[in-house]
Parts: sequence; C-alpha cells; structure tokens
Amino acid sequence: MSRLVVVSNRVAVPASGQPAPGGLAVGLQGALKEAKGLWFGWSGELTGTESGQPEVVRRGGVTYATIDINEKDYRGYYEGFSNNILWPLFHYQPAFLRYRRRYFEAYNRVNDLFAKRLQPLLEPDDLLWIHDYQLIPLGAALRRLGVDLPIGFFLHIPFPAYDLLRVLPVAKELFQSLCVYDLVGFQTEMDRAAFLENARMGLGAATEDNQTLQLGEHRVATGVFPIGIDVDEVEHQSRLGQGVKAAHRLTSSLHGSKLIIGADRLDYSKGLLERLRAYQRLLARYPDVHGQVVFLQIAQPSRTMMISYQEITRNLQKILGRINARYTHYDWVPIRYMEKSVGRQTLMGFFRVSHVGLVTPLRDGMNLVAKEYLAAQDPDDPGVLVLSSLAGAAQELDSALIINPYDQDAVADAMQKAINMPLAERRERHSAALAVLRRNDIHAWRRGFIERLEAAARATDSGLATAP
Repeated sequence: MSRLVVVSNRVAVPASGQPAPGGLAVGLQGALKEAKGLWFGWSGELTGTESGQPEVVRRGGVTYATIDINEKDYRGYYEGFSNNILWPLFHYQPAFLRYRRRYFEAYNRVNDLFAKRLQPLLEPDDLLWIHDYQLIPLGAALRRLGVDLPIGFFLHIPFPAYDLLRVLPVAKELFQSLCVYDLVGFQTEMDRAAFLENARMGLGAATEDNQTLQLGEHRVATGVFPIGIDVDEVEHQSRLGQGVKAAHRLTSSLHGSKLIIGADRLDYSKGLLERLRAYQRLLARYPDVHGQVVFLQIAQPSRTMMISYQEITRNLQKILGRINARYTHYDWVPIRYMEKSVGRQTLMGFFRVSHVGLVTPLRDGMNLVAKEYLAAQDPDDPGVLVLSSLAGAAQELDSALIINPYDQDAVADAMQKAINMPLAERRERHSAALAVLRRNDIHAWRRGFIERLEAAARATDSGLATAP
C-alpha cells in the first residue's frame, strides 16, 4: 500500500494524545493512519529569515512535518495573491480583486519553498494529495525538482468560468500549473465543467468524455468529489451541545419565539448583507412574525486587517442598527448579532434548538455549515434549512428550501414557509437530507478521491498516461 502524503496550507499539529482539529483533519485522519501517512504544511509561525528544515513529529500514527514562512513572503502569498486575488475571483466577486505582480511572485516563492522542503521527505511509492487554491502551483514546482510520483489536487472552492478567470493577468500561467497533476478534483460538476472549458478555450486542449484532459502526451483526469461531514460526530456534538448552559440560556431568552440561525465566517462571499436585507423583507411582508421569531447571526471574524472585510463589518452594523431600530419592541429584539467565534459543541447545540437555518452564500464551493445544520437536528422535531442555490451543497441537498440569495423576497418567503412548515413535512425533508449526508459523508469523499488517484497512477504506470 502506498504511503499517503497530504499537503495543505496550514497544518495544526494535535497535542499528544488528542485528535487533529478541523474538518479537513476529520476526513483525512483515517486515511493517513491506514497508510502511515505524512501531513505537510505551514506551522502557523512566521520568521524574519528564510524557512529552515521542517519540524517533524508523530502523533497517533500520523507524521506531521511543518515549516515556518518568511513574514514578507507570507503577506504576498496568503493575504495578497491567495485572498486578495484568487478568493474573490473564484467566488465570482471580481470587484474585490486587487492584483499586484509582487503578490504573484510571493505566491510562487512560497510554493517553491513548500516543494523544496517536501521533496527530501518523499519516498518512492508515495501518493501525493495537495489541497486548495493556496497551493495550485505546488505540483509544477515538485515536477521541476524531478518528482514523478502520482500527484492529485483538490479544489475546495468554486472554479471560475473561462471569461471570468481570464480577468486575471496571470490566468494562463496559473491554469497551466493545474495541468501537471494526474487528477484534479472539484466539489461539483459545474466546477469541473468550468475547468474543462478553460482548458479548451484557453489552451486549445482536447477533452475526452467531459472528464479527461489531453495535453500532448500528458492526461489529466478530473473528478467530482463533494466533501461531506462525519454525520455521527455532528449528531453526538449536537446532543451534548443542547445540554450545555449556553444552549439553555439561549432557549430561555427566546421566551417561546422560534429561532432562525446563521453561522458563517465574516466574508463577503457569505452573503450576510443580502441575508439581513432579506430578513428585513420578512419583517415587512409578514407582520405576524413580529415577536414570534428571533434571528441570531454568528459571524466569525477573519482576515480582519483587509480593508474589504472592515468595510463589510461597517455595512453590517449599519443595517443591523436600522432593522433593530425600526422593528424592536420593548420586549422583543428581532436580530441578535455575535461577531465572535463559538465553540463547536455549543454551535451544534444552537443548531439543534433552532427552527430555521439560513445558509445563503453568494457563491460557495460546498458549505459544510449547511450539512452540519441538518445533521445536528433532532429527527423527531427537525429545523428547516434555507439554502442558496449558489452553494455547492445545493447540488445534493434538494430537500432544503433552495433560493437565490440575490432575491430578497424569495428568501423572505422561504423563511416564512420554514417557520410555518408542518412537522410531517419537516421530518420528511430532514430524513431525505440525512440519507444524502450519510451516503456522501467525509469518509466517502476521501475514499473516492484516493481510489481515483490510485487509478490514475496505475494508468500512468501502464503507459496510458505519462507525466510531461
């Protein structure tokens, strides 16, 4: 059995005797243990000098290798190119794009550094799985160092259409670096179609069966692997969370009102401004909900030093102030807003006691909050999910109330429908969603990708495909 080597931007090494934190870790932990694998990435520490050799530790049968990154390069690589350029572009928000050539140069330097520090750790039969938009050029950097192992890449965020990607001055160079992989995986069929469209329109490449890309002698396999969650773990956390003091206090404070909840990272792609306006439409169109519902929005701060995120915060506070000022009664406030992180168990408990979950991003690769919300519900009295059609999760969760997040009246109508939905219909919708979540869980996701990468490796070994 080949050893699995996972590479991601950030690696949070677990404390001794503790499981690795984070959703990605949950999905990969089992595979890494089975294959006695290696997880490589940034330590989270910055340095004023060039990064030294990786720090290698072993925890729970998995080897973790982490490196520090030069602070100046980090600013250009992560805050600059990854989050000021790729993030808005791939999320169909080009107005937020701030291109600087030096950002792209730093992006490539850090990817070259990753390749340089990873290459000595590799073994002849390794299988490499690289994750997400921060590391698109890493495969090409490893190839330049002579690494001829099977390398797969999975993009967690959406992939843009050809006409949008070519807004980027270095679009062709960036796209070509994706074409050195043996397998490129996406969240949805639409993302894969956009990738193949870019190959045809931008490179003149041939495609086979809308799945495989032919570039000279090199074949790039593509696949759709919708990332899932550990359903049993979420159910367990929600039952525990329902019993914590915070959940009791929240329920008690509602005084019988139904709870609508949203929980997102503070980001323009999540559609928080549009969501608040839709809730305002609910209050305007349906006066009977006044005093009967409370909307709790939890917004986890992120990238707080970036100007675009500071602007979002200011605009949110303005809208919140206007809505609460207009509709608040002496014994009822329509919106509660928390700009802070909430512990996972507590959040799952909040989901379980709520009546409606709002997941309305303007664009999202998948959105695991939607899946966690459904898995956290009490099957005997489940809440209802209102879900954006522009989230990857909507391709699977068709039993949710699917809406376009730009249509505020439609979102308001969906909230009203969810608030008043009969128990029998809620149970039916939840049961259908839970079946999908179990079928496409986190373990199915990682198994599907690894099996497809192994197949691509066998094809290469048999001469059906050769690396450039």
